Amino acid sequence: MIDFACKEFKVEDVIKCALNLTKADLNVMKSFLNEPDRWIDTDALSKSLKLDVSTVQRSVKKLHEKEILQRSQQNLDGGGYVYIYKIYSKNQIRNIIQKIVQSWADRLGQELKEWENGGE
Repeated sequence: MIDFACKEFKVEDVIKCALNLTKADLNVMKSFLNEPDRWIDTDALSKSLKLDVSTVQRSVKKLHEKEILQRSQQNLDGGGYVYIYKIYSKNQIRNIIQKIVQSWADRLGQELKEWENGGE
């Protein structure tokens, strides 16, 4: 828990907010965090999480775009390919989140300066 003046925050809530994650996105991310060395495709992940494959695909796409998941192409024996995903290190993810939280603090500082100078 983080005690911030009048409110406490769970770290998980800060992560969810900072990365703009849905509950499904967070569950997908947690699944990868439970097996940080494993590459997995969206079909297998949807089965293990009991989520619709399109929901998992959206979550994985979002997490990949936010540089939380890395992606690799796996060629299939009969032709074609699938993408497989693996989570980046917690250290890398922490750095991403800290940059976002720092930008919040910077914006708050600017708002307080404007308030101090008579703004609303």
